[in-house]
Amino acid sequence: MNYPKQVTIGDITVRDGFQHEEKFIPTKAKIWLAEELILCGFKNIEVTNFGNPNGMPQFQDADEVMKGIRTSKKVRDLLDDVCLTAVTIREKSIERAIRAKEEGYGPDRILVMVSTSEAHHIKNSGLSLEDYWKMCESYIPRANDAGIKVNGTVSTIWGCPIAGPTKMEKAVEFTQRWFDIGVHDVEHADHDGSASPDRVYRYFSMLLDAIPTPEKHIVHFHTTRGWGLANVLAALQAGMNTFESTMGGIGGQPANFVDGVPVAGTGSYYYKDPNIVGLVSTEDMIVMMDEMGIETGIDIDRLLEVGKMVERIVGRPLRSECIRTGRIPKELKG
Repeated sequence: MNYPKQVTIGDITVRDGFQHEEKFIPTKAKIWLAEELILCGFKNIEVTNFGNPNGMPQFQDADEVMKGIRTSKKVRDLLDDVCLTAVTIREKSIERAIRAKEEGYGPDRILVMVSTSEAHHIKNSGLSLEDYWKMCESYIPRANDAGIKVNGTVSTIWGCPIAGPTKMEKAVEFTQRWFDIGVHDVEHADHDGSASPDRVYRYFSMLLDAIPTPEKHIVHFHTTRGWGLANVLAALQAGMNTFESTMGGIGGQPANFVDGVPVAGTGSYYYKDPNIVGLVSTEDMIVMMDEMGIETGIDIDRLLEVGKMVERIVGRPLRSECIRTGRIPKELKG
């Protein structure tokens, strides 16, 4: 198999991982984890959501988290080489990100998102696809002018939890449209665990035939049905070299119950047991790649120790096998 010799891994625990938690994660814990991820060697970290905190109270501290990372003495000498991302689905959150950037603490990169399924897209953004594309065509240049890179995400590539099957070809068309309107990179997301390895391989092979810049394409898998690492392997086989994941495989959609209070979240159509819904585990994926001889640039031993602490932060065992089993010994001892 001709796997990439080197990959780039982005960790998105502080945003995507914690958004599914039913308790508020302390701001200091979020900043601590971001610091530790940077010290482990991650260059791409997703840290918050600048959307309305009324529906997502986990992100009521978005400004404090950004400021805390920016002023951290632990990582200040490393930040020039790190890209901090915030999610900004709608106009007000993009405007908020631009203001924060102008004030010196804002994100290096923001994320906007479309779904190939109209029903799913309206549920996520509140706009039709046509109106959302128009919004992005207006706001992406504004973000770029402010010195902020933009990620355009494509979702429901392999299926929609609301409307059912989707066509993968449409996701390739949407990817090209993102690049045409000025995004820096595109995330290809399986947000509900619909992707199977055979279709993952077909999709990314088709994508790279059409747009052969793997470093500009980010692979994002959920492991709801347990296929996450199998899908990572299929993407590697297709030639992909840029991935993102969460510590312990946590994450999913915004919780609809936080600190004992019901909130809007994403809604019941997506929300499941926090112990089941989640992304590919950062720890397990990196250990697997290391065994395959693929360079990640991550301090794996430190990462596994951080993984144990993330379990204590959220207060329950998570889905990483490697924080318990450890790495495979490289040589015999004794």
